[in-house]
Amino acid sequence: MVNSQKDYISVTVLFIVNLLNYVDRYTVAGVLTQVQTYYNISDSLGGLIQTVFLISFMIFSPVCGYLGDRFNRKWIMIIGVGIWLGAVLGSSFVPANHFWLFLVLRSFVGIGEASYSNVAPSLISDMFNGQKRSTVFMIFYFAIPVGSGLGFIVGSNVATLTGHWQWGIRVSAIAGFIVTIALVLLTYEPERGAAERALGKSENVVLAVNTTYLQDLIILCKTPTLVACTWGYTALVFVSGTLSWWEPTVIQHLTAWHQGLNDTKNLSSSDKDRVALYFGALTTAGGLIGVILGSMLSKWLTTGWGPFKKFQTERAQPLVSGAGALLAAPLLLIAMIFGDKSLVLLYIMVFFGLTFLCFNWGLNIDMLTRSAFDHFGLDWIGLDWILVKLQKSTPNITVQGPTGNPQKSPPHD
Repeated sequence: MVNSQKDYISVTVLFIVNLLNYVDRYTVAGVLTQVQTYYNISDSLGGLIQTVFLISFMIFSPVCGYLGDRFNRKWIMIIGVGIWLGAVLGSSFVPANHFWLFLVLRSFVGIGEASYSNVAPSLISDMFNGQKRSTVFMIFYFAIPVGSGLGFIVGSNVATLTGHWQWGIRVSAIAGFIVTIALVLLTYEPERGAAERALGKSENVVLAVNTTYLQDLIILCKTPTLVACTWGYTALVFVSGTLSWWEPTVIQHLTAWHQGLNDTKNLSSSDKDRVALYFGALTTAGGLIGVILGSMLSKWLTTGWGPFKKFQTERAQPLVSGAGALLAAPLLLIAMIFGDKSLVLLYIMVFFGLTFLCFNWGLNIDMLTRSAFDHFGLDWIGLDWILVKLQKSTPNITVQGPTGNPQKSPPHD
């Protein structure tokens, strides 16, 4: 049944898992300087932590998309979440002289998260249709900014409370095992194409995959909307991924510099927690406002509501997404050039930059769903993530790494 109470219960659980996904992803960023001190690693190797995760995510996304089109999506997701949580918990017990093992386990996290990130949107697409689907996607992707912001805050503060950065990572894994039980008990595998059949569009729904994987990819690459959305989203994630991973560390170094200190190890725990709290709050607030505002602007332009009647267009979603990126670019440039002069200016520019960047989160998946999902299923999600994660992994090593100067002494907590 489409748009039923059962669907709302399922999507609530999916939202919580997605929220925890992003909390976990950025707890490491919240304690990155402590991780660097513990393993005695440079900035380049600090970037490698995120890079191995992203490469693994990129490799296994098309695999999970392929499996999701052919097997039970709920259990693919549950198995993947189990791998993810086990790897997170295991990584928190790796001793200081085995950094390579920490990297291996962080790469396993990418395998688990690839299964969830690829499969969950397709479940939602089969549970809801019409404007309700757009609204649910908007709410579902609230988890990105909210989870990311909470990740910075939780990771840093739990590490301070316990005296060990490892607990900043473990806490998300412990919560995750509880959520996994809810995933098993409260979600279900919806009938493929049910949402479109409810709208009388059953002729457009592909219930069985009769083409080869290579044929699917060739067709997908010839779909203009898919190609444009994927490359646009890839560029956006290049920026937001770099900002989210490194900006808290940059602000810690700037805070130490403004205090006349030459190393972040001399910063007090309260200063570090304050950086995580402020950046986490900015990420959460900016993300929420951005996702809501982007979705509402798109809806108003599509329907021609009120003052937007003169500008009514069916192309509202890509236009709003593009406008958000264009508005964010100069603000983030100002933050990068003049942020060392004033932390207040840096925080303000980052807040508004993140707000505009987040116009895209709820709109991109809806555009792709409308243009490709009914015909090609999950294969397009896997292809999309290959390009997105390939681009997102680049800044963590090839841009930030050299600027961290791997020949210098490792940064300290």
